Amino acid sequence: MKEVRTALLVLLVFTLLLGLAYPLLVTGVGQLAFPRRANGSLVAVEDRVVGSALIGQSFTSARYFHGRPSFSDYDAMASGASNLGPTNPAYLLDVRDRVDAIRREDGLPAGAPVPADLALASGSGLDPEISLEGALLQVGRVAAARGVDASVVRELVMRSAIGPFLGAFGERRVNVLLLNLALDGVS
Repeated sequence: MKEVRTALLVLLVFTLLLGLAYPLLVTGVGQLAFPRRANGSLVAVEDRVVGSALIGQSFTSARYFHGRPSFSDYDAMASGASNLGPTNPAYLLDVRDRVDAIRREDGLPAGAPVPADLALASGSGLDPEISLEGALLQVGRVAAARGVDASVVRELVMRSAIGPFLGAFGERRVNVLLLNLALDGVS
């Protein structure tokens, strides 16, 4: 009986410590040290939340830059990948269809290279960023659809580019939501 009481007491202590006190401490530190990030990095326009800088959104209009494909339709509650391997015929057909659509949309000749991040969905399906190369590929389409000089749109893309993490890890990239909001401010 003594062992049961000791086990229940240990369970209660660790439940309070690790299930209540620790999460409250971490949440409090996050709110104090990084309030914007701790609250989801929400992006607001005129006091109206339009998205999060951490979660991709679907942009399909020619007037906007398009992000990475998403198998979950950018639904954070259903995030995930297709789990199809690179030799699966259905996967290969999806990728080929995306590449063809990008070439058509952006006026590229048949066989022209397309950045992988525009053709391949990510593991989460929620990536908010694309490569700088992927953004630059779309400049002509976006500029033409908005009736803006391509050099203006290209300059906006370059100013929106984020460097590699710690200056060395990864590649230059662009947050699609933030770029599209900046684009709305220009044209």
